[in-house]
Amino acid sequence: MRTLLLCLLLLLSRAGWAELPAARVNGVEIGVMRLERYLTEYLEAQGRALSSIRNPGLYKRLREQALDALIDKELLWQEAQRRGIGISDEQLSARLGEIEAAFGSAVVFDRHLADAGFDRAGYAHYLRHDLAAQQVYAELTSVDPPSAAQVEAFYQANRHTLQGTQNQSDNPSVIPEQGLALARAALIGQLQAQARQSVRQRLRQSATVEFAD
Repeated sequence: MRTLLLCLLLLLSRAGWAELPAARVNGVEIGVMRLERYLTEYLEAQGRALSSIRNPGLYKRLREQALDALIDKELLWQEAQRRGIGISDEQLSARLGEIEAAFGSAVVFDRHLADAGFDRAGYAHYLRHDLAAQQVYAELTSVDPPSAAQVEAFYQANRHTLQGTQNQSDNPSVIPEQGLALARAALIGQLQAQARQSVRQRLRQSATVEFAD
């Protein structure tokens, strides 16, 4: 009887979660249930399980990080809508097929969806939004390849750091080539990081984000 009561309380609390917003992004609610689902996915991406989080302070911090990521996803989805970026049924079906195949069988896939609080239709709706957000993010953060002069300047400015990661070679002519290759990769990474930060700041600055009390 006690176990039954606890299960009923858990179900009622989860039903209440679905009606409560964790935040609003330009008036669009991010529900507590959506956040709880995403938190599990967020932790899995880091190789962690929700059940392994015992420290309340750590759980709170990770939950806040997950909510922050969800806000960014919602802003990107809204930006995709403004730009008219959509995911076709063919694209969605192909991606769903890839994900299902990774689970080995339709039965295992459906069980995984149910555990996450989804049915197939609900997950397809979620995935369509996520794919559109990924597409607009890729477009907004794309950078032009640096010129040879930019790579050379970056190499000269960071020579000592880059030289420490170069492979040793008896051929002196190979060392500058390796250094320039490393410089190019590092510079592209730096430009991409700057683009990601710039996009996030721009979307956040132009948005109205309200957090639940």
